[in-house]
Amino acid sequence: MKNNAQLYDIAFLGHYTKDTIISSTGTRVVDGGAFNYGSNVAARMGLKVAAITRLAKEDFHVVEKLKQLGVDVFAHISPQSTCLRLEYPTSNVDERIIYVTSSAGPFTTAQVERIQARVIVVGASMRDEVSLQVIAELAKKKTILAADVQSFIRINDNGKLVPKEWPERNDIFACLDILKTDAVEAGLLFGECDLYTAAQKMHDLGPREVVITHRDGLLVYADGKFYEEKFLPKEIIGRSGRGDTCIASYTAKRLRASPPRGYYLGSSGNQPEDGSRRTFSANYARG
Repeated sequence: MKNNAQLYDIAFLGHYTKDTIISSTGTRVVDGGAFNYGSNVAARMGLKVAAITRLAKEDFHVVEKLKQLGVDVFAHISPQSTCLRLEYPTSNVDERIIYVTSSAGPFTTAQVERIQARVIVVGASMRDEVSLQVIAELAKKKTILAADVQSFIRINDNGKLVPKEWPERNDIFACLDILKTDAVEAGLLFGECDLYTAAQKMHDLGPREVVITHRDGLLVYADGKFYEEKFLPKEIIGRSGRGDTCIASYTAKRLRASPPRGYYLGSSGNQPEDGSRRTFSANYARG
């Protein structure tokens, strides 16, 4: 493996996932994984990027594609890649059921101890891929540490990804500088409440910045203020990679700028200018 003592702008840690996506538009198989989506975004933003992943040798075409973008990939070979089947039963992209058919196994502290980056983003598919020990090892570094809640809240329950509380939540949150979640996961963590209250509750557990994605856009809580932006997609064909690309672009941009009102278009303050507050509730059929 290449010597990774050099300092990267940003590093992504997570499994490659071979995703079978089933929706009303049909069935397709795509190369997924937060490390993959995030590395693509950051490399195209002109940053020096490292990617740490686990996958089967048969899927190394993903590694080669990232290398062609200038990404340094530290790939750990496993007997099998993580394979997921994502089913969207309705037109609501926030409603999905995810099945696990195989896993590439957990990362070890040895696999991350030498990586150095100004920002490190953790994006696992499910709990136990990235342990508290690995998070603690990353937190020792002089870095901005970001992570996605899905890395810890989802467990493999007899082949199906389901959300479940985890005893190490507060310890993990305390290690993070930036926490990313989505509206569904926020509801699972704090019950039925509005996004703004949920963001503040997450902030109180340690992360200084909280990023929440939802079907309409993005909400950020930083420096005691809220910033919002709407999604403006040409076409919606699912939500796979939506949060991964959001947190990647957000953390990459944060290397060069703070999140002022001018960066996140939309209202700033305790609630939107029209006085409304988005609400959500937990739905265990969602992922």
